Amino acid sequence: MPREPHTPSGLAFLPFSGSQAVAAGLVTWRMLRGPSWRRLLPDIYVHVDGYRENDHRMWCDAVALTLPTGAAISGLSAAFLWGVDLLPRASPVVVTLPGAARRRSTQRVSVNQRSLSAQEITRFTGLPVTTGVRTAFDLGRQLPRTDSLVAVDALLHRRVVKLPALGSYLDTHNGWPGTTQLREVLTLAEPLSESPMETRLRLVLHDAGLPPLTAQHDVHGAHAQRGRIFLGRVDLAYPRWRIAIEYEGDHHRERTHFQRDVARLNALRAAGWLVLRFTADDVLRHPARIVRLVTDAIHERHDPVR
Repeated sequence: MPREPHTPSGLAFLPFSGSQAVAAGLVTWRMLRGPSWRRLLPDIYVHVDGYRENDHRMWCDAVALTLPTGAAISGLSAAFLWGVDLLPRASPVVVTLPGAARRRSTQRVSVNQRSLSAQEITRFTGLPVTTGVRTAFDLGRQLPRTDSLVAVDALLHRRVVKLPALGSYLDTHNGWPGTTQLREVLTLAEPLSESPMETRLRLVLHDAGLPPLTAQHDVHGAHAQRGRIFLGRVDLAYPRWRIAIEYEGDHHRERTHFQRDVARLNALRAAGWLVLRFTADDVLRHPARIVRLVTDAIHERHDPVR
């Protein structure tokens, strides 16, 4: 029975430089051309056991091995490494290269040519990546308006960056492309927003001219024996009208979550709250219907929209 080819422990799962591994005597070029290894980029390989076609972290590891000094993973790829995954499937790794370095974008690597200062690059799990504030600054001004708010909200919520720090960074970079949009985004940003769809739902209501909402509002009620009790937390709220606005993601369909939701909604309704629930289809395809329902709810509460 043929023996399984030996895999050096240092090359078992992570991408590596083929030329460096050969020079170190860990593998041969003939081995790298065999079925146990996958070529990701010129001179960059990974063992078949560590290969996942659309694993963005694997591609970040691979691309990082090819970056010159002064370059960094940036944009949506940096946000991904910081814990904010807003990437479409099979997205290329976004990198920023200093002006002197020349490299073309490919299917797997999207290149921005701009010099970064040493203060704008950090190491995250061993990879060169733009700092949290630089990542938020870039996404907030480069993405379309809604997507930029989604990204900034998510980075704020994960505490990758704080709003005052991002505002200060923006003040020192006035005149850069997209800073007018970013300045507006900062007036709309909400660190308490817990999902991209919550942000999108909030923006739909804001853009319709409805009153500002309170995010992640805790609702309390009265109990004869226990006094003031916690009834639940709602995604968005108009507390003075006792209107709760919820985004319903797929996780709400899970049995345990569904049962908790039913009990929470019954408690909110018993306390006099009107709860409106919306799905991704509502937010993305029927925003006018959302606005109409929320506006009607406010009028039902006998307080005209101002």
